[in-house]
Amino acid sequence: MCSSEVAVGSLSTGELVEMAASIAAELARRETPRSAAVCIEQAETLARASDVLEGTLARLIAVVDAAGEVRRWGYPSAQAWLRSGLGMRDARAKERVLLARHLPRLPEVAERLTGGSLSLGHAAAIVQAVARLDDDDCAKAQTLLLDMVDDGFSAGKVAAFGTRIRDVIAERDGTEQAPDDAARGYRRSWITTTRSLDGGRYVKGWLNPEDAAVLDGTLSSLAKPAGPDDPRDLAERTAAALTSVLSGGHRATKVTLICDLDTLTGGDIPARLPDGTPIPAEHARRIALSAGVSPLLLGPGSIPLYLGRRARFASPAQRRVLEALYPTCAVQGCEVPGALCEVDHVDGWALGNGSTDIDRLTLACGWHNRWRHTNPHQIHIHKDPNGRFVYHLLPPPGHGRKRQAPHPWSQGEDRATNAIFHRNRAGPHTSAA
Repeated sequence: MCSSEVAVGSLSTGELVEMAASIAAELARRETPRSAAVCIEQAETLARASDVLEGTLARLIAVVDAAGEVRRWGYPSAQAWLRSGLGMRDARAKERVLLARHLPRLPEVAERLTGGSLSLGHAAAIVQAVARLDDDDCAKAQTLLLDMVDDGFSAGKVAAFGTRIRDVIAERDGTEQAPDDAARGYRRSWITTTRSLDGGRYVKGWLNPEDAAVLDGTLSSLAKPAGPDDPRDLAERTAAALTSVLSGGHRATKVTLICDLDTLTGGDIPARLPDGTPIPAEHARRIALSAGVSPLLLGPGSIPLYLGRRARFASPAQRRVLEALYPTCAVQGCEVPGALCEVDHVDGWALGNGSTDIDRLTLACGWHNRWRHTNPHQIHIHKDPNGRFVYHLLPPPGHGRKRQAPHPWSQGEDRATNAIFHRNRAGPHTSAA
């Protein structure tokens, strides 16, 4: 045992990482024990080891994040790298970035996490609670929340207390009735939103006094009851007032809804938002009553027809087509909605061989659009089976990491898809509204 520990201790960090990856791969190939008692014991041991590794991973991510290394690889942020480059869900990527940034402010949490005496769930709950606290309150919150962990509170309960950690600190210090309550507020206003399964959004946040005054001054008059028979409570009227302000009245915010003609005339086929979120047919018809309806002709396989001519900028019609075709940025893994992206010439307009034709345009977020033209050798362009351009990021030149192979379908699809586009430019074969 001692000789094994000495041998491990003499290895470099890189060698240990490779060893951990090899052990994980070998463990995955092993047959699962038949005994449930053995499985529960091994699962608990493996879970604790996984939490220890998460602490180490957080330290590695912290260095990458601070150095801005991910930008050389084509990612605008560390969270985008974890989400797009490593395939993490957005919530998981955000949690890891928070751990990386705030564990240095929580020395006891970091020590217990990497030492195996604190679970990742508890550590993540504490980090989430202190993310917007100053260093003084951060230290107080660490003590309070670790005491809860020691008292046997679950990670969920710790997270619930964490959402009101400022009130908990004030209650402990006996300052909950302090008149200068704004002094305990966050330094900057913040709002987070989370999409629900039916396409709605949960909203949570905090506004500093100045921003709160702007909000109240804008919404208070609009949030009054519409009359004595208005059944809505204040929260519902406030939401309606906010929507009214955001829509801008006659300058309504553009919302693209894609549906079949049959849906508008009474069919049951759901409509969809550009990001794929389904909208019930009856809701789509209600939206269409107060919206402009634009017909979009499609060729075989629902491929948009050629709509443009040689010009520097895409036309509004071409933009609508691209937003219908691309729910997000063309860079693989980038989740910026297509409606917020810029139109990009696949062949590069500045190079003199680009054209503003619908079959040579795509959508790219502002960051990737600029990055692509300054790093042209780090982009592999191909098309998916639906005819959409996909930008695949490649490592920086001379980097030792192996390049990821393009998708199998990218090798033979380009010529076939281009043929479809050019055939459609000659004239439509079928049409749909």
